[in-house]
Amino acid sequence: MSAPAAPSPHPTTPAPTAPRDAPATAEAPRRPSVDWRLRFAALSLIWGFSFLLIKVGTDGYAPFQVTLGRLLSGTAVLAATMAVKRERLPRTARTWGHLAVAAFLLNALPFSLFAYAELTIPSTLAGICNATSPLWGMALSLVALSEDRPTRRRVAGLGLGFLGVLTVLGAWQGFSGLDFRGTAMALLASLSYPIGWIYVRRTLAGTGASTLSLTGSQLFLGTVQLALVTPLFTSAPSGFPLWPTLSVIALGALGTGLAVLLQYGLVTEVGPTTAQMVTYFIPVIATAAGVAVLGEHLSWNTPVGALIVLTGAALTQSRPRPTPRT
Repeated sequence: MSAPAAPSPHPTTPAPTAPRDAPATAEAPRRPSVDWRLRFAALSLIWGFSFLLIKVGTDGYAPFQVTLGRLLSGTAVLAATMAVKRERLPRTARTWGHLAVAAFLLNALPFSLFAYAELTIPSTLAGICNATSPLWGMALSLVALSEDRPTRRRVAGLGLGFLGVLTVLGAWQGFSGLDFRGTAMALLASLSYPIGWIYVRRTLAGTGASTLSLTGSQLFLGTVQLALVTPLFTSAPSGFPLWPTLSVIALGALGTGLAVLLQYGLVTEVGPTTAQMVTYFIPVIATAAGVAVLGEHLSWNTPVGALIVLTGAALTQSRPRPTPRT
């Protein structure tokens, strides 16, 4: 969903690359004890349920407080992992400056927007809006990344995906019953991700630091940003209700911290293309969780539109087959 990873090699779900400073030895890496398919399923569930956790968290806390708690818990998980692995922090001020921008675009801004959006829209709709990130990424990469060339299939996928968005929103009904502000926030959050990924791709490639180190540092900077902003716009909570508190902790520790580690391992083991397939399971799980657990209403156009969005997103990520040499 919304877990960060710097740098991300592909404008869909943030996916960490293999460490750039990994030693080139002939020794094969030790295979994880848990099969990658089980870890893939766990990652899909964690990110799919994140929208439900946001919804429950906002029942007891202000959106900025939910985001701050999320980033704080996620940073704690990655900091502990970095300490165990003895990862070094980035050393140059230039890298830290770029990471601060990445933290805003990939963490502080979209996390806060989703939290505010779910004050007025169902978690199911937020999850489906999140699935538009590949569409935004495709559109932006054609402008910002000269190496990304449009193809008929990808352009068709872009058009199909946004047709799916209109279907989800019920455009033929004049968007009646739709909370425009909340939906716009969720779509803006989804747009923020590819903007951040393109920025990371342009500025943080070749820093010499591992992806884990960059991601942990990025989350820390996002936490600092929210720690500065939250007191200005919210008052201290009067209490700590059980379920919202547990939801915020789980959202950060699992949905941000553990999820990054799971995807980091998946990319290393099976490659970014397979790991990024998790993108297409997130809205399905988010929808099922919202309906089954929160009792959210689901109109026919929501799942139909979501299917169209996912089909379009898959087409935008297709790459032309290399021409065989003769």
